[in-house]
Parts: sequence; structure tokens; C-alpha cells
Amino acid sequence: MKKILIMGLPGSGKTTLAKELVPMLKAKWVNNDKVRKDSNDWDFSEEGRVRQAKRMSEIAEKYKQDGNYVVCDFICPTPKARELFNADFIIWVDTIKKGKYDDTNAMFVKPEKFDFHVTSRDAKVWATKIAEKIK
Repeated sequence: MKKILIMGLPGSGKTTLAKELVPMLKAKWVNNDKVRKDSNDWDFSEEGRVRQAKRMSEIAEKYKQDGNYVVCDFICPTPKARELFNADFIIWVDTIKKGKYDDTNAMFVKPEKFDFHVTSRDAKVWATKIAEKIK
């Protein structure tokens, strides 16, 4: 089983892709906004994002240890956040040049390593290709 990270700028289509991919893999889904809401943690500083990456990783790791594929969609803007999350499979949703938040745009570092590069907004098509590669 794998811990799958769907990462990219806000508004790039991460959640839309996750909605398509999760049923194809019969995966558990960990959504960034839901986890932040449940934790009541809306700190988007570097420290807050590190904390969120650790939180997302811990939740996903529990599902993975129970024998599930786990799809996690969140920005994961820095190499440090990605390292802390420690994904088995990284999907970079690279469909926009600029997100809706200037602070996120400023800190977002394009990933050097990823397993799948999504370059357009056809989530059904991409999810099918990704599921085939993962299985």
C-alpha cells in the first residue's frame, strides 16, 4: 500500500483529482482543508505548514499501516514539508502558474522529484493513468 501525495498550488485541481482517484484505488482520503478544520489550525506560516505536513503524514501513515492506499491532497509547498510528509508516490498538479494566495506563491518551490506530472485539468483522464501506474 502507498501513501500518495497530490501536491500543487491552490486552485490547481488537487482535490478534484483526488475525488476521481480515491474510488479507483479504493483508497482512504486525507484532505488538507478538512484536517486543518478538524485541528482548528489555520496557520499558513512556514512553521504552520511544517506542522500540517507532519499532521497529514501521521494520519496517512495510520491508514497505510492498516493496509490501505492513502490519497492526500495538499499544497506541500516546500522541500522540507515534502520530506516530512514522506510520500511513497508524488503527483505534482502543475496546471496553473500562480495560485490565489501571494504568500503561498512566494514560498512554493517546484518539486525536483515526483512520480507523476499532471499538466492539464482533465481529472478523470489523469486519475485513470495514475491509478494504472500505481496498481
